[in-house]
Amino acid sequence: MSELRNAEIDVIHGNADEVLAALQNELGVSEVLLGDAISDKYLKDWSGERGLMPLALLLPRSTNEVSKALAVCHSHQWPVVPQGGLTGLAGGAVPSESAVVISLERMCGVEEVDSASATITLLAGTPLQAAQEAAQEAGFFFALDLGARGSCQVGGNIATNAGGNRVIRYGMARDLVLGLEVVLADGTVLPMLNKMVKNNAGPDLKGLFIGTEGTMGIITRAVLRLHAEVTGANTALIALPDFDAVVKLLRYAQKRLSGLVSAYEVMWADYYQSAITVDGIRAPLAADYPVYVLMDMQSAEPEENTERFYTVLEHAMEEGWVLDAVIAQSHSDAEDFWALRDSIAEMLNSYAPTINFDVSFPISKIGECVERLRRVMVDEFPDIHAMYFGHVGDGNLHIVVGPLPDDNQQTERALEDAFYDITRDLGGSVSAEHGIGTHKKPYLAHSRNRAEINLIKRMKQALDPQGILNPGKIID
Repeated sequence: MSELRNAEIDVIHGNADEVLAALQNELGVSEVLLGDAISDKYLKDWSGERGLMPLALLLPRSTNEVSKALAVCHSHQWPVVPQGGLTGLAGGAVPSESAVVISLERMCGVEEVDSASATITLLAGTPLQAAQEAAQEAGFFFALDLGARGSCQVGGNIATNAGGNRVIRYGMARDLVLGLEVVLADGTVLPMLNKMVKNNAGPDLKGLFIGTEGTMGIITRAVLRLHAEVTGANTALIALPDFDAVVKLLRYAQKRLSGLVSAYEVMWADYYQSAITVDGIRAPLAADYPVYVLMDMQSAEPEENTERFYTVLEHAMEEGWVLDAVIAQSHSDAEDFWALRDSIAEMLNSYAPTINFDVSFPISKIGECVERLRRVMVDEFPDIHAMYFGHVGDGNLHIVVGPLPDDNQQTERALEDAFYDITRDLGGSVSAEHGIGTHKKPYLAHSRNRAEINLIKRMKQALDPQGILNPGKIID
């Protein structure tokens, strides 16, 4: 919290009463929420970090209102914190002291599905699940998917460059974005709602705002790529002897299934054993195998691919890569398998307070990474439980550690130091898909060198010279 507070000291130069009066004049008195009218939900995200009390909360309904609000704050040099669905785990949307919070939740809705262009245009506050459902109704598939689909907002997904369950086949959020509408710190609107896959009319400016967590501009609309409709999937839960076998199965399946592997979720035994303790979660396989894989092969005609899917698993068993497997025989079976992977929200509550790591590595280093992290836990934190899982097909490893002891801040820092040192040593990234926010800012230099960080600062200075946008996040 002190990082947020200190960041504000350097930003606020205006007068609070003047800022409020100007906002009320531009937006209307009833549209500027103050004090007790600001719900507690706007003060924290899923990381559990609680922010400081903002000066005001704005819930704009249009890009024009976002533009007016930013123009006011820019002219008074007043900090602004943009918010999406508040499902982040890095403190990226937590309000800093006396900031103006701009929540995009009212800017919700699909504006167009262009079937010929295979695109969907929507407002930034649209929940991810709503985008998926609109695409499906139009006969398409929107590939971005993560466990918080019902709560997270598409604008926030883009601002953090979300990954999720389908990255191995469809890529990160940035790979699905064709165009953006963005409001800059001074209220300038960039109407970059491009629908073309090929557009080399100068630099691709949308990349300045994807993954930058609202520090360079506020995303208000997006044009996103759609893919051909999938009607089902061949899904299996697989037990394997070690991580080397996980990689061998992945590469063989990708080759034999013609690139149709759309999810490859890996769960080590500690995660699997914890997941099956959640109410309503059944254990399709015994709980004493070293590692498990949830593999999905999506297609328009899954029944036509069933034999190929079976053949891949049979070969893997013959090679000794697979110890046991169960294949979903129905949609209900597949949902049960996915419930294991999606039970993380319940597990976070069961093991609270936790610290959640979201790191990535070259796939060849992941097995070594898990072993080194386990040694750290045994040697330095023997009384704390750790669970390892992730979208390992794209190099993304998640670790949930908890419950933390009463001195949780001290323990949390010691865990972060140890885990991120290993991440640095193995050439990994301290953030695979959750962003930097405030939590990972002290460790940014583990994954970015000084020249890169200086360039980020110059970009920030160019786009937000007064430093009002999401101050204290990513960099100072």
